[in-house]
Amino acid sequence: MIEEHDERETICDSVNSLVEGCRLPVKMHSTDDWPLAEIISVKEVQGVKCYYVHYVDFNKRLDEWVMEDSLDTRKVQYPRREGTTPGTGAATPKKQAVSRPPSPSSVSNEPVNGNAVLQAALQKKMSRKRKATFLENEDSQDAPPPPPQTPGPRPTGSLVAHHHDDVVTRMKNVELIELGRHRIKPWYFSPYPQEMVNLTCIYICEFCLKYRKSRKCLERHLVKCNLRHPPGNEIYRKGSISFFEIDGRKNKNYAQNLCLLAKLFLDHKTLYYDTDPFLFYVMTDFDSRGFHIVGYFSKEKESTEDHNVACILTLPPYQRRGYGKLLIEFSYELSKFEGKTGSPEKPLSDLGLLSYRSYWAHTILDILLNVKPVVENEKPQITINEISELTSIKKEDVISTLQNLNLINYYKGQYIVTLNREIIEQHSTAMEKRQIRIDPKCLHWTPKDWSVRAKW
Repeated sequence: MIEEHDERETICDSVNSLVEGCRLPVKMHSTDDWPLAEIISVKEVQGVKCYYVHYVDFNKRLDEWVMEDSLDTRKVQYPRREGTTPGTGAATPKKQAVSRPPSPSSVSNEPVNGNAVLQAALQKKMSRKRKATFLENEDSQDAPPPPPQTPGPRPTGSLVAHHHDDVVTRMKNVELIELGRHRIKPWYFSPYPQEMVNLTCIYICEFCLKYRKSRKCLERHLVKCNLRHPPGNEIYRKGSISFFEIDGRKNKNYAQNLCLLAKLFLDHKTLYYDTDPFLFYVMTDFDSRGFHIVGYFSKEKESTEDHNVACILTLPPYQRRGYGKLLIEFSYELSKFEGKTGSPEKPLSDLGLLSYRSYWAHTILDILLNVKPVVENEKPQITINEISELTSIKKEDVISTLQNLNLINYYKGQYIVTLNREIIEQHSTAMEKRQIRIDPKCLHWTPKDWSVRAKW
């Protein structure tokens, strides 16, 4: 009995000594796995300690609050203190030397102030405007902060890359949202106003995207809200699927609310309220009640890097149903109308990268399988540039896709593309599953030359 008592005391002492930055095995929710996790924040609720953890090598959308019984305190890695070095003072790998900065004490007791984050974001934008003479896009994925001589991310957008060491934005701050018929658990931080963050659920109008504190408030709003579709022009309709083009300057409130909603499910971007330089293309599904938002993508009115997508998102209730590829296909259809090649802004999210690679592979294989030989009984020939012109996919993306599929081979002094039976069968199976496609005949849209317009 005495030994058992001592063992319990040792475990309790270990739990009490846990601080932010500690790493230890944690039982992941709804699984029997105990992956290594890092403690981001600690708070006490009615005398019970709760720990906000990030599972190392897992996406941040799996971060969660756990109780003491989910922690394995036998294998705790304590954070390295600044200024301490091992015996010889030899350089240590960055993974060990760099630990997360401790979060402010207010995190454990008070909700995150979304307004403060917005102000800080806008302040950063203004300071970058003053410092930079030339503004270029940041294309690195999950890279360390760039050296001072490298130009920073474009500061004028509604959604731009953020630094991963931002203490406030590291933790989810919204528990639940209700959007139309769906209740959705957010994946990431979004700077909704502080009075909204305190609530167990934020109620969002699915037509104008305004947010309310309760269902009763939302019901009162719906009586007065005269929208049953996104504002802007409907430029595409086939069956129940429609696309609306929204100008970020003309419909600023809607665009800002869309960015707030999107940030709940996009980790690699942070929200700025300057939506003027952007167009938003919202995809909807129509029924007797109205046009329900499925997903969207945004693009710059003028892109120096030929980007045809800035941000892209399919809302969780509609994922894994082919809508992501439909959004991507629509973005390239617009590029075809413009007579340009395009590419999405980097970095892409993990899910976005998978969707784009899949779309590029299917589109390029479709071209290769249908190309006809110039002379009868000869092998068909096509160049990378021709593939790019036919699909509006940028040349670099065509080459990377062919390399990822291992289709490029060097033969008799030239590069050739070879397709084996397995690749062809996989492609045929995948294309059969794609039941919804963009029909160019249903797109009624005229590109605008924003460079010659005096004002947006």
